[in-house]
Parts: sequence; structure tokens; C-alpha cells
Amino acid sequence: MANTEHDWARDKDAFVAHQTEARATADVGASPLAAQLALLTAVLLDADSVAGVLSHVVQAAWAAIPGADLVSVTLRSPDGLFHTPVETDPMATELDDLQYRAGHGPCVDTALPSGPAYARSADLAAEPAWPEFGPAAADRGYASVLSTALIPDAVPPRLSGALNVYSKLRDAFTDESRDRALVLATHASLALAKTQAVERAELEATHLRQALDSRDVIGQAKGILMQRRGIGAEEAFELLRRTSQDLNVKVAELARTLATRHLELDDER
Repeated sequence: MANTEHDWARDKDAFVAHQTEARATADVGASPLAAQLALLTAVLLDADSVAGVLSHVVQAAWAAIPGADLVSVTLRSPDGLFHTPVETDPMATELDDLQYRAGHGPCVDTALPSGPAYARSADLAAEPAWPEFGPAAADRGYASVLSTALIPDAVPPRLSGALNVYSKLRDAFTDESRDRALVLATHASLALAKTQAVERAELEATHLRQALDSRDVIGQAKGILMQRRGIGAEEAFELLRRTSQDLNVKVAELARTLATRHLELDDER
């Protein structure tokens, strides 16, 4: 049964109250949002792992937002590359990757520092804002999406990102869903600020490490293309991006092949 506006107001009060008070609210039959916020508050106080806290955030969103089938977090690194460090299911990463390759979509739009606070579609198959991503998501069985922006930290590297929720149902997400996602995205933002996501030692202990690996190998591939073709860095990256779309592979995978096999490819010419 959907919660009333009165229930939602009560949940927000529980969120800003003391941790023990929030726990008490959850214990006497409060809605899933109050219970998840009480747990997240406790986790955040002792947070020492970005991956761990973000995992709690996506699980909380999955439990507290009606209609949520998949949840993920998008992070945008200072050099503009997007990646998905945590998700509730690998399909969420696939849907995110579709947007990264297309250069548009709700998680890309909201993860930009200048992007909107949230983006939402009730029918992805017919969504004019994302003509490449929308139909591709619908082909995979997902009809609705809601992405809410993470708040960049006040100090460098000011990572930006988004909390993404996907549903197989059309018109799955209401204004209340949006408000819940915004509150949960605030928790994710606080976690990022507290735990300093760019520490390489931590990245090696989580699959956020893949983002640094991808960035390194893309840089190598760009250098190879620049030398071979006499083009600039932007042209080299655009060539990689277009080729990845044509071949339907990730940019990082294409770059890794070029970087590790370029001598073989030279011999074959």
C-alpha cells in the first residue's frame, strides 16, 4: 500500500531526528524509508569504505522506493569519464553503460555538475529526450527511470554523480519517489565526502578500481591513435567512442585491445 503524505512527512522528521529516535520510529512500524534512513545514518557515522556505504544506499533505495527493480550509482571522475561502482544487479550497469556510450540519458544528465537535480521518464520506449538510450532500455524490459543528482563535495576533486532507479513498469515513479530518491542521494553524497573516494588504496580494495584502470588504458589508446594518425587528443577519444558504438563494445574494452595488441595489429597491416 502506498504511503500517504502524512507518512512521508513523518519519515522526513525521523531522518533529521537523533539516530536513536529514528531507530525507535522504525521499530514501531514506520515505513521502509524510515527504517532504511535509520540504518544509513548509523552506517554513515562509521563509514570507512565508499563501496560499502554506496552499497547500503542502493539497497536502501531498492527497498524504500516502490516499483524499483534495479538501482545503481553513477560517478563522474574529474576527467569527465563515467562509471558505475555499485548496483543491485549487473543489468543496472548495462543500462548505465548504454548512456555512457550514447552520451545522453538520465544518469549522464544528472551526473553532470551543471545538470538537473533529477531526471525522470514514465515511458522510455517513447522518450524523446533520450532517443538512443530510451528504446535500448525498453528492449531490455525496462520502462521507467528516475535519476537524482549527488551533491559534489565542497573540496577537490568534487566528484559528481547520480543515484539511478529503473523499473519494468510504465509510470512507476511519482513525486514521492523522487523525494525519497533525493534524500537517499544526499546520504550517498555525504558518504562520498566523508570517505574521500579518490584514495587509490581504497579503490584497489573495491571494483571502483576499474575506473582508474579504464582511464589509464584509454589514455594509452589515445596516445597510440594520436601518433599513428597525427590527430589531437579530443579527436582520438571521439574516434574511440564512435568505434565502440559501431562495434557495440565498451570504450575501455576497445582501448585495452588497442593498447595491448597494437604491435600485432601493426604486423598485420
